[in-house]
Amino acid sequence: MKILMVCLGNICRSPLAEGIMQHLADKEGLDWQVDSAGTGHWHVGSPPDRRSIRAAADQGVDISKQVCRVFRPTDFDEFDLILVMDRNNLSDIMAKARNDRQRAKVRLLLDNDIVPDPYYDDTQFAPVFKLIEAGCKEIIRQYKNK
Repeated sequence: MKILMVCLGNICRSPLAEGIMQHLADKEGLDWQVDSAGTGHWHVGSPPDRRSIRAAADQGVDISKQVCRVFRPTDFDEFDLILVMDRNNLSDIMAKARNDRQRAKVRLLLDNDIVPDPYYDDTQFAPVFKLIEAGCKEIIRQYKNK
């Protein structure tokens, strides 16, 4: 299974989601590959936000070597599942889809809820980590036997 995590800038939420999902999948012995991307291009080539790196490290997850990138149309072909953090990301990615098969791969990580962007509030990185972790655990439960 190949999973792509998507947020706006690929510096806060989706790098956390990539790291958490890969960490949990590895612990479960799943042969999953996880990546992340942003819908915007502002941070391409940069590492994740230092606060995301710290929040992940505090929970034993290393995301420090990730490099931010923008979502590419070819990601629809490369990934089995594209998990987005909020409804704006969902709308942006759906608008890039060329057919129903591609659209069927895209969903919110938290089902019908969003992962709030912690960028403007330092105190929100740890709670966002926990939200993402819960979402990743649910995805593993749903897909580990497929």
